[in-house]
Amino acid sequence: MKDEKKTEIKVGVTVLIGILIFIWILGWAKNISLQSNEQAIDVRFDNVAGLEIGDPVTVNGVKKGYVENMKVEPNYVIVKMMINKDVKLKQDATFAISMLDLMGGKKVEVFPGESVEPFDKNKLAVGKFYADIPSVMSLFGFVQDDLVTVLKDVKISLHSMNKYLTDEKLSDNVRASMANLNELTNKLNIILSENRSDIKSLTANAVELTQKSNELLTDNKENIKEIFSNLKTVFLKSDSLLTDLNYLTKETMNQQNNIGKLLYDENIIKDLKQTLKQINELTSILIEQLKNEGVNVDANIF
Repeated sequence: MKDEKKTEIKVGVTVLIGILIFIWILGWAKNISLQSNEQAIDVRFDNVAGLEIGDPVTVNGVKKGYVENMKVEPNYVIVKMMINKDVKLKQDATFAISMLDLMGGKKVEVFPGESVEPFDKNKLAVGKFYADIPSVMSLFGFVQDDLVTVLKDVKISLHSMNKYLTDEKLSDNVRASMANLNELTNKLNIILSENRSDIKSLTANAVELTQKSNELLTDNKENIKEIFSNLKTVFLKSDSLLTDLNYLTKETMNQQNNIGKLLYDENIIKDLKQTLKQINELTSILIEQLKNEGVNVDANIF
């Protein structure tokens, strides 16, 4: 009887220890703690990309918390994280969702920041999402058709280029061009070698001419200034003369001087025409009389 009770007690203690161990493992796996040494941080993400409740939160790569809850809004998701209080977050702290491992797990990486001001827990922080392998593969899925088209075009281009480069006629032309270029280079080298002294002399003469030109300009600096000053005076006087001529022409056309009155007065022109007509008639009479009997003068003088 006593042995049965001892056995029952042993079994009960074993089961109780197993339950305690199971609760401890479950609490460790689910980040359940009896101590209130955690702080809640709310962060807004436009895309959580498979982040789940219970996923780890790391600070500079060290696990310091977990994701407690996620609230889905129309255009974003608010992630509530529980982080150990020993983590001192600053005002410029940043939050980012990144890949935990190659199996596709996610984590929230926290960078505490370097600002002097502490982090405001009552303010909703904005996090970032770092593209992972599934995101990249999804992006490739979107551009798959375009990528296939591009690869086909590249293949056609490479085929055409290979066909063009393996053309024997082109190869012969390239060889001939290279040979001609080599021959031209050799001839240029020969010309430069044969005329090296002339080139040096020409260069020396050019340098000497430049120096003499500089000396000439320096020695006649004052004379050149005076010449330009005289030219400026001549231009000014010419401009004044043209202005006066324009003014005289304007006065003449407006009959504001004697020349204008003489040229544009209709009465004077009319009298001048009549006088010329009378002179013409008198000349005709004189010529007619000279041809016949001479000049007859019949004048009555009162």
